[in-house]
Amino acid sequence: MIELHVFDDPRVQSDALARAVGDALHASLTALQAAPGTGARRATLAVSGGTSPRPFLETLSTHRFDWSHIDVTLVDDRWVPESDSASNARLAHETLLKNEAASARFLPLVDVAQDLDAHVAALNADPQRLLPNVAVLGMGEDGHTASIFADAPEWHEAITTPRPFVAVHPQAAPHARVSWSMQALRQVDRLFLLIAGQRKLDVLQQAAATEQKNAISKLANDKGVRLDVYWCA
Repeated sequence: MIELHVFDDPRVQSDALARAVGDALHASLTALQAAPGTGARRATLAVSGGTSPRPFLETLSTHRFDWSHIDVTLVDDRWVPESDSASNARLAHETLLKNEAASARFLPLVDVAQDLDAHVAALNADPQRLLPNVAVLGMGEDGHTASIFADAPEWHEAITTPRPFVAVHPQAAPHARVSWSMQALRQVDRLFLLIAGQRKLDVLQQAAATEQKNAISKLANDKGVRLDVYWCA
């Protein structure tokens, strides 16, 4: 199910999404810590890279709540060093992991000192890598979200594997990637999508109307998934 939230000002869009994500994180953390036998449980937030999320991430970093019990990770990342301008980990440090959010624990997806496939296998075996309670997705004009690209050799694996992480080699985009799988995204409690422009809205609406070979269509046509879309014209 898609819930569309429409904005005509990017700043208002970013502020509204930051409030919604902050409220969702607070609710998740409260529920986890109130549950019997859980101890000092932590909530997990997964965020996306690119240029569009920057204002939202900057705003979210100023929200006051218990960041010391929040794990921040990424929806996906390129297989590049954190010093690279294409690194989503670098973006997270520059925009989110500061101000009030400086006390959050960051869980990166990439370690280029290792072999890619071996690293993904280690991520899948890591007990600290819990499914996100809240995730903020982006979307390309080809309908990919996270790094689940329809043109990648790993497309079928990415949309069918029960494992949370996959390695992806898109053909029409640079860099190998590490991404949460489709099955993992389907299980996120609160799933948000941040997009802007008429073209991306058209892609989303077409993907929702008729199932297509792209990741956003798989999510939009899954009756068990609620996707809160924050769109600015």
